[in-house]
Amino acid sequence: MSKVRRMSRIFANDGKSITLALDRYNFASDTDGIDRTIEILPELVESGLDTVLVTYGMAKTHEKQFQNVGLLIRADITSGIFDPSVPSTEGFVTVEDALRLGADGVISMTFPGAHNEVASHRIAWELARESDKWNMVFMCETLPYGYAVTTPESNKPEIIAASARVGTELGADIIKTRFSGEPGDAEIVKRAQRPVLALGGPKTDDQLQYFKFVRHCMDVGAKGVAVGRNIVQDPTPKRMVVALNHIVHNDGTAEEAFEIYQA
Repeated sequence: MSKVRRMSRIFANDGKSITLALDRYNFASDTDGIDRTIEILPELVESGLDTVLVTYGMAKTHEKQFQNVGLLIRADITSGIFDPSVPSTEGFVTVEDALRLGADGVISMTFPGAHNEVASHRIAWELARESDKWNMVFMCETLPYGYAVTTPESNKPEIIAASARVGTELGADIIKTRFSGEPGDAEIVKRAQRPVLALGGPKTDDQLQYFKFVRHCMDVGAKGVAVGRNIVQDPTPKRMVVALNHIVHNDGTAEEAFEIYQA
């Protein structure tokens, strides 16, 4: 299978994607809602979901639920599962492992500016090289200074943009990264020179503000969003996907999405 064909499973015909991040088991102990969401995944696909980002174990366990959706497997894991800062990561899933499970690609994090940036860069580069060998898609999750926003610099558009470009230079086909919510976020997309998926951000109960953030990301050039807790920990994940679909694929407004969510 060609890489172009695999990319077409991650992005819809309009070149955009709603990606559901279910890989939190590799990085944290707060995993509420993930297993429940996997059970209703076919309904989410019908509602507009394009891709799932999963762990190796999930890909083995839930093959039936994932058969009609783009599939990316997380190739790295935290070195401290009970440390929410994700102090460092280790690569453990290979591209061939992901191929055997029918995945369309793999993903790893890299942390430009952090104490462990060289190690995270090496994991990403090795995955990119092996992905090219097998025509697999490699998504690089570039997070400046570390996993979480801990300083003003780690959330500045120009810093995020520079970090996004690091992922591209390491060989990424897709960049996944945080957006600040500021107009300067357009520079992230410009510098990346790859399709960029905006991180869904921390869990919020203010859905209208969240939809405004997603609308902002699309307006500055993102090709979609990669959302975890704001879907899996929402009381009604299906309604959240329908609302996101209205923004991402139907070019709707945040206010329209909020009305859909409430309906």
